[in-house]
Amino acid sequence: MAKAVGIDLGTTNSVVAVLEAGEAVVIPNSEGSRTTPSVVAFSKAGEVLVGEVAKRQAITNPERTFRSIKRHMGENWKSEDVDGKKYTPQEISARTLMKLKRDAEAYLGDTVTQAVITVPAYFDDAQRTATKEAGAIAGLEVLRIINEPTAAALAYGLNKGEEDETVLVFDLGGGTFDVSVLEIGDGVFEVKSTHGDTHLGGDDWDQRVIDWMVQQFKAAHGVDLAVDRMATQRLKEAAEKAKIELSQNQQTQINLPFITATAAGPLHMDESLTRAKFQELTADLLERCRKPFEQAITDAGLSKGQINHVILVGGSTRMPAVQDLVQSLTGKEPNRTVNPDEVVAIG
Repeated sequence: MAKAVGIDLGTTNSVVAVLEAGEAVVIPNSEGSRTTPSVVAFSKAGEVLVGEVAKRQAITNPERTFRSIKRHMGENWKSEDVDGKKYTPQEISARTLMKLKRDAEAYLGDTVTQAVITVPAYFDDAQRTATKEAGAIAGLEVLRIINEPTAAALAYGLNKGEEDETVLVFDLGGGTFDVSVLEIGDGVFEVKSTHGDTHLGGDDWDQRVIDWMVQQFKAAHGVDLAVDRMATQRLKEAAEKAKIELSQNQQTQINLPFITATAAGPLHMDESLTRAKFQELTADLLERCRKPFEQAITDAGLSKGQINHVILVGGSTRMPAVQDLVQSLTGKEPNRTVNPDEVVAIG
């Protein structure tokens, strides 16, 4: 019997989950990873690359790589010409969905034809319809489109309670940020308000680290790495790794041998970045999370004290500074027993 899957089609990463014996399980992709970058590229040889392989060549092959395509969903947008074809956001998103479908089929040993796909609470009809179309192109019957914050609340089983509850979902992903206030009663979810910044996410934190590395290197060697695509690709990967390490440790070492070469010979990068310095470089980004948060609470007609649960969604909420901000804003310890990368797909 063919199973239906749950898909979190994200701006930067996507996740697919399935029910096994009543439990939601995240399906690893063919590379063995539980999240798949929402990146699609057309190689020079005309091959379609999706996920990690596409992300790894994103900066060296920018004209033929599409990332954060979710931002164009529902718009009358078309890609630049790629080998004589212009692609719509639906067609590009469908490539990501096709990979998730293929990997789920390989894992389940069965065909997958039905899916529930999540979208941000602020998506309008055109954006929801475009998401359904992407599913159809990928060969999926989209049973339902549900809101990401609703899915996150479901993953925490917050619909099981007896009395009405107010839940705040703080979602900081790779490319987007939103805060939603939900009211749950009798198993029914109502999105009371949603606010955010569609151009704020973990990628911006990475970019600050990249800028800092470029600056340090320029000061030391007089070479600007920002103009070198191969170097920039490596800096991007190193920045992301450094950011992730600083969520656990107070300091991280960024070591990139042979990052570039001058007439005098090869140059290496070896820098140490502390959590304090990282937080200083990104303080204004954190500040930008504050306003949408306050706005969402005001729009819901609530005070902070009326919130029963706070849920963190998105890998970027692993940053200690983000967790501290949420705690200081709500006065509550946020729920984080479910992996923030996977909580939406599980729901």
